[in-house]
Amino acid sequence: MLARVWSASVLGINAVQVGVEVDVAGGLPGIVVVGLPDTAVQESKERVKAALKNSGYSFPMRKIVVNLTPADLRKEGPSFDLPISIGILAASDQVDPMLLGDFLFVGEVSLDGSLRAVSGVLPIAASAKKMGISGMVVPIENAQEAALVKGLAVYGLRNLTEVGDFLANPQQYQPAIADRDMPKPTEVPFKLDLKDVKGQQHARRALEVAAAGGHNLIFVGSPGSGKTLLARRLPSILPDLSFQEALEITQVYSVAGLLKGKGLVCDRPFRSPHHSASGPALVGGGSFPKPGEISLATHGILFMDELTEFKREVLEFLRQPLEDGFVSISRTRQSVVFPAQFTLIASTNPCQCGYYGDSIQPCTCTPRQREQYWAKLSGPLMDRIDLQVAVTRLKPEEIMRSPEGESSEAVRSRVQAARQRQQERFQAEAQVNCNAQMQARHIRQWCQLDEASRNLLEAAIKRLGLSARATDRILKVSRTIADLAAEETIKTSHLAEAVQYRTLDRMT
Repeated sequence: MLARVWSASVLGINAVQVGVEVDVAGGLPGIVVVGLPDTAVQESKERVKAALKNSGYSFPMRKIVVNLTPADLRKEGPSFDLPISIGILAASDQVDPMLLGDFLFVGEVSLDGSLRAVSGVLPIAASAKKMGISGMVVPIENAQEAALVKGLAVYGLRNLTEVGDFLANPQQYQPAIADRDMPKPTEVPFKLDLKDVKGQQHARRALEVAAAGGHNLIFVGSPGSGKTLLARRLPSILPDLSFQEALEITQVYSVAGLLKGKGLVCDRPFRSPHHSASGPALVGGGSFPKPGEISLATHGILFMDELTEFKREVLEFLRQPLEDGFVSISRTRQSVVFPAQFTLIASTNPCQCGYYGDSIQPCTCTPRQREQYWAKLSGPLMDRIDLQVAVTRLKPEEIMRSPEGESSEAVRSRVQAARQRQQERFQAEAQVNCNAQMQARHIRQWCQLDEASRNLLEAAIKRLGLSARATDRILKVSRTIADLAAEETIKTSHLAEAVQYRTLDRMT
């Protein structure tokens, strides 16, 4: 007898419908799986056999052929265990096949018949809704994740026995209900607060501007000047996530297998890869491409401490994602696209010894050594960093007598107000959420300058040797500074502040 069960395969952060066709016919007993299965899918034969027996079902001692369609799409992972199990039961008349066409099945089975969570359930649920599937059956640990998709009935079950009972008596089961409410700002505790930072008013202001407009930022300073201390407090002043942003982050984390049974991700990501990270670890990769650090940081922060310690070829991987907001990974059989709308926050020393320009300890590096040190950061990469801030060492009196700084809560309220102005400005633009994402046409419309400001910008271009890209980024930062000041137009003071954040372009 032939039975067909619907499942799905993840491709990037989307999913493709997969038909699991099971034929139980005469012949020597055994299971054959066809349709480009990987090793994990091939191994499902033994898991399914033991799981069915230990769940009280009889395993048909006949020839079983499992076909995964479409046949030219590579299938990976243990998520096909459940649909294969149900297909065998339906083809051998042990469960009612009436509901199989209306539901999509995803899940791994243990040898005792229990269902285990799998990755990528959220994008599968979103695609199932588009396919016209009325419901999904998933392991109970994945139920909250899949239920985030509105209009799709999701049933989280514990084992194969429950799945068989559900197919016989679906009315006795209630679909899972997900919590789609975003937490209020007062409900989000931050352990790291800006009030702990002594002095560094210029760096604190740059951090506020970066948070308000989503701008890339690099801190350059001597060891112990507070670069990492400042950067790690950035999440405490970031604006709230919108539901759509949270849903996209959750999809990426679902594909990466990092949800671990949780529902909606409600905090902006903060990723901090070690400087030994490879290019694929940063942008994603693998035979079956998985998201890398820049995609895991989407709508959040990618913090690269000691930027100049990363390999130059690894840093060059950042150039295209910083400009495009996504990363495309191509393989022989497939090409996938992952989102990469992140804010880059970096820190580095000014030279190899770390003390170039320091007011207390002299630098021991030669000009040639400093030149080689900064050669790791290419001009095109520095062009893409909006705010380049020198962080100086605190004076002894500042260390001992500085009053407590402004709290993250106070700064966050200003950042939230500035970001709200940007969202109202770009409400008709689907791909623009903040000033850092503006394109050339947006800059022409929203970053108009008066005569005095144009003269100032022209002088800055000549003196600093700025490129057209760097000039556009100055205008974007000026727009953010104006938003923080609740100004409709960019004034000369806003532009002057933005220009001073580009003074490290050619530091050697």
